[in-house]
Amino acid sequence: MAIRDDAAGLAGELAELRHEIHAEPEIGLDLPKTQAKVVRALDSLPLEVATGGKLTSVTAVLRGGGGSGRSVLLRGDMDALPVREATGLPWASRHDGVMHACGHDLHTAMLTGAARLLAARRSELPGDVIFMFQPGEEGYAGARYMIEEGVLDAAGTRPLAAYALHVSSNNLPLATFSTRPGPMLAAADILKVTVRGRGGHASQPHRSLDPIPAACEMVTALQTLVTRRFNVFDPVVITVGSFHAGTADNIIGDEATFLATCRSYSVESRDRLRSETVRLVQDIAAGHGLTVDAEYVDEYPVTVNDTDEAAFATRAVIELFGDGRAERAEHPITGAEDFSFVAEQVPGAFLMYGACPPDRDPATAPSNHSASAMFDDAVLSDGAALLAELAIRRLAVLRTASWP
Repeated sequence: MAIRDDAAGLAGELAELRHEIHAEPEIGLDLPKTQAKVVRALDSLPLEVATGGKLTSVTAVLRGGGGSGRSVLLRGDMDALPVREATGLPWASRHDGVMHACGHDLHTAMLTGAARLLAARRSELPGDVIFMFQPGEEGYAGARYMIEEGVLDAAGTRPLAAYALHVSSNNLPLATFSTRPGPMLAAADILKVTVRGRGGHASQPHRSLDPIPAACEMVTALQTLVTRRFNVFDPVVITVGSFHAGTADNIIGDEATFLATCRSYSVESRDRLRSETVRLVQDIAAGHGLTVDAEYVDEYPVTVNDTDEAAFATRAVIELFGDGRAERAEHPITGAEDFSFVAEQVPGAFLMYGACPPDRDPATAPSNHSASAMFDDAVLSDGAALLAELAIRRLAVLRTASWP
């Protein structure tokens, strides 16, 4: 348990770094202040550090003493959300309307902790470790940009495996790790629709081509599509989150627009969503004598855990922390993650990690992305320890463990 003890000794430093990042949150692909904090935290370590070109990423490589030519990748995302913080914490965001409401400040601190722990064991490592500090997870596909810029080849060879942790402010008990084989998080795409008609006076709708009733019909028809065209055992979710039309009660406008998020758990369902949602809105528009611009935009693929790597990670949790800290997730999560781009190319495991403060009930606590979401600093040291332990164990074996 030496790695846990060493990680516990870093707890104060990790919390301090987490608070610094939390107080100065940044959004998207350009995180210069966060990048500078990470580079400073890694400065004294024997790492090969590189920063991104298209984004303010940090890639660090630790060369182990084993010389095996093998490598493992550990990912931590760094970006915040456009949320006005309402936690009242002493280290609350100083940037109005921007908040680390998804816990990426903890992910960044834990990954720097893992780098510290592994650097202290450099001579014992039978391979190399890639530390992937990633901007732009929240809808900007930062992982895809980092892959394009060579993060997967930073050590000279493709990693044997890749791992990522994600804290949760609710649902999971404090300090519990949860994962599963196969689909872990959904694919998330966007359906963009603009229905075009012919405006006029609202008292004479027969002289116009009103786009609003047709757009409303499309919204309800998309829900019927979910329940009637897709297998309930391979579920999809379509939610219209934005709808805009008209300017006044007595005016028929020229167009109505809406945006929908489309979630799926398999390549087959995603492909069907891509084609059938567009065809459905086109057919409804034609039935009303209207035209429509419908675009299905691919965003994040399904995050698929490699079966062996998920089992391996769970076994590491059990052996490091005990049976009570590991949970096999019964169902995938309907959220999405751009770690999916990494997992498409490298066998990986993505684990959720309960960080709900002990004075809150995980069943009712505010969720990630809430202005009131809170995460307990107590999880930082064990998160760093697990990341480091996964790298050590995976570099030492050629085959992963069976499911516990």
